[in-house]
Amino acid sequence: MKYISGKDRRQTCLFPVSLEDSIDQFNSVRAIDQFVEQLDLEKLGFRRDFIE
Repeated sequence: MKYISGKDRRQTCLFPVSLEDSIDQFNSVRAIDQFVEQLDLEKLGFRRDFIE
């Protein structure tokens, strides 16, 4: 299974407001995001493929 690197959340492209700005500061998704960022995904079996 491949690990997909996401886009910058401050980037605006489709919506007039960035995704980062539309999520409340105290929304629980921020805690989940921090938890996932701490994980060693390669150690868990995920792999990153870079496309140039």
